[in-house]
Amino acid sequence: MAPRPISIRRRVLVAATLLLVLAALVLVAFVRDYAERASERAFDRLLGASALTIAGAVQLQEGAVTVELPLASFAMFSGSDRIFYAVEAPDGTNVTGYGDLSKGLPPEDDSEPTFADAVYRGQPVRVASAGRLVSTASGTGWATVRVAETLGERQALAREIFGNALLPVVALLFLALAILWFGIGRAFRPLLSLERHLRARAPENLAPVDLPVPQEAAQLVGALNDFMARLRSARERLEALVAEAAHEVRTPLASLRLQAEVARGERDPEALKAQVARIHEGAVQASQLVSQLLMDATISHRLDTAPAGATPVGAVVAEVVRRLDPDTAGRVGVRIEPGLAEAALGADRVVLREMLRNLVDNALTYSAGPVEISVAALPGGAIGIDVADRGPGIPADEREAVFRRFRRGAAAAGTNGSGLGLAIVRRAVEAQRGRIALEDRPGGGLLARLALPRADGTAGPAGAAVGGGTRALASVALVLLLALPVGAAGAAETVYPAPDGSRETRLSVLGATDTGLFAHLVRGFQDHRPDVTVVYQEGETLPIFDAFAKGLSPPPDLMVSSASDLQVKLVNDGYARALDVPGAAALPGWAQWRSELFGFTFEPAVIVYDPDALAPEEVPRSHLELAELLERQAVRLAGRIATYDVARSGVGYMLASQDQSVSSYFWRLASAFGRAGVRLSGASPAILDGIERGELALGYNVLGSYAFARQAAGARIGIVVPDDYVLVVTRSMFVPVGARRPDLGEAFLEFALSTEGQSILAGPAALGAVVLGAQGMWTAEHIAALGRGAVQPVPLGPSLLVGLDRQRRARFLDTWMEIVAPQ
Repeated sequence: MAPRPISIRRRVLVAATLLLVLAALVLVAFVRDYAERASERAFDRLLGASALTIAGAVQLQEGAVTVELPLASFAMFSGSDRIFYAVEAPDGTNVTGYGDLSKGLPPEDDSEPTFADAVYRGQPVRVASAGRLVSTASGTGWATVRVAETLGERQALAREIFGNALLPVVALLFLALAILWFGIGRAFRPLLSLERHLRARAPENLAPVDLPVPQEAAQLVGALNDFMARLRSARERLEALVAEAAHEVRTPLASLRLQAEVARGERDPEALKAQVARIHEGAVQASQLVSQLLMDATISHRLDTAPAGATPVGAVVAEVVRRLDPDTAGRVGVRIEPGLAEAALGADRVVLREMLRNLVDNALTYSAGPVEISVAALPGGAIGIDVADRGPGIPADEREAVFRRFRRGAAAAGTNGSGLGLAIVRRAVEAQRGRIALEDRPGGGLLARLALPRADGTAGPAGAAVGGGTRALASVALVLLLALPVGAAGAAETVYPAPDGSRETRLSVLGATDTGLFAHLVRGFQDHRPDVTVVYQEGETLPIFDAFAKGLSPPPDLMVSSASDLQVKLVNDGYARALDVPGAAALPGWAQWRSELFGFTFEPAVIVYDPDALAPEEVPRSHLELAELLERQAVRLAGRIATYDVARSGVGYMLASQDQSVSSYFWRLASAFGRAGVRLSGASPAILDGIERGELALGYNVLGSYAFARQAAGARIGIVVPDDYVLVVTRSMFVPVGARRPDLGEAFLEFALSTEGQSILAGPAALGAVVLGAQGMWTAEHIAALGRGAVQPVPLGPSLLVGLDRQRRARFLDTWMEIVAPQ
């Protein structure tokens, strides 16, 4: 019984109807959920903005928390919902508002708003809470601001969104079913015309189909035309091969047959022996001809179908020599410039092998002396391959002709050959966009010269011989680190060679981390990737930011900086790639942003002092004590206090602006700096150098990572993690858009966030591990325990962009310089 024909029309109609109904149901559920979520997000933003507006008005007056409720606090609300609010001091006492609003809710210890559902005065409400860090003479704590709103307006908005979206969904469902009913028939009509056209074609007609077809069928017709073009090309190659084989093989086969018939009647043993020798010679010639014809067809096929590869030139030469007859292989010598054996040629391995094998076979056939194969780098990055012999050579007027099929030079008379070898070579060379030339060899013989481009198109090595002991000396020289200026960034370049000795894979890193500390992380990464050479360019935060923003070409594979605000600016402006990094899940929320910027260290801003310059009882334990010390000892400490030059250092400006927002004593401390003649520096290491030499008595806002590393190395310095509050920054990384090796940048970032990488940061690098659970001295938990005050991380996010506003920055710097360095 014949199977029942399948109706595509019916199947499409049934399947499409079911899918439309299912999609409509899913869409209705999605719209309902979306309406609720959209309404909640919109009103949460209003609640959060209201709480932050009130928190911004929280102040200290005579040591007490006060707030003057801004007019805009509730102006953003509208409708019939009821609004409740409360402000609480760090000790939990109510400053203003509804005293029982916070019942059952924990106090806040972060400036980012949090949201909770609650029931207040018998009604469900949504509560937004935000913290405000305040610093007083008695200590530092968080004031809590809460704003609550009843849910009537948000529920009404959700119902409105759902109702307005549901009606179009139902209407579109019925409209789609009607269009589907009438459209399926018309959709299949052009395929019938195509079918009739193909059935009417003659079998030998392989011309492209030129019927006007709908756009949806254009790819099908294009694929059909491509197939017919390939079929036509294959048929033409087959016809050409058959014709050439018939033409070229007919003569040697006829000669063999004639010689065999003569041999059958020969009675003289000597004559018979000579006749058999001639038969053998003809058979060898015919065999060579057939082999060359088949290889010609194979090369043509692989050039048309095989994808371009990346084949090391040394491997090709070795394979050609290995396949030679043992009787002739001893005549072949090979010379490859150091460093070029692994250079890749951009062609199929078989094509390259047969191209070179034909040149070597010709040299061995037409000369009795040694044959030399030389590989060298050419100007412009190409690779040169020379095959030289001591044969009769080819006259200049015949050199172009011998590249044509079945053409041989006059010097080839009396030697077996097909006349196809050089034609195959030229076809392979031209397919690679290379060059071939035949020249007279000095001292006699022929020199075949090939110039082939590399697979990656880059320039090759300079050609200096690096082998054995020389290679080891070169590696040692690189390990000793070459400092070279790098463009506008003013960075110093350090090269960490690949441990396995390879030089092809390079990771470029631009950063503002001290090279000696960053080296620990690099070596740990190279333990896992011994094939990677790391090139690290170190500079100061603001110059490398300016250089990057102006357009480094090419950009580095990884950008690293401690100036979080500048990093956020670059990411916000679209310079970073989005990544799916497994280790990012373990990062705290404040240490990552947009799946593009990732913090990897935990570094407090500390006070560093010279124990010989300050008595133990003089050492300030808080920001207020530091201001008081400078006010009392301004003359004795004049010129011996240092901090960041906020106009020159990106991280220095960020720390100062964060200090201003957190501490009510910031400008008092700045005034004390001015009276003490503070010395401004561009980087933490320079401040530490001055303290070690005894030139400085104290450094403020020094990155703890540098200070801890110096102290662990034996430097005589004291470190204070302030007891009132401590700012914590995280060094961050991102992989730039346009990086040459983004895969290597992402791999390094993954290593830095891994357990092993974080243990390096918590151990020998002393940069601090931001991920909990790392092993080492400098973990986030240990560093936070060194002080008794509030730990205030500087979060990665758009809020840091506020401080980079041109006018705000200019006003801040003007005020700072006026107070700190009026001269």
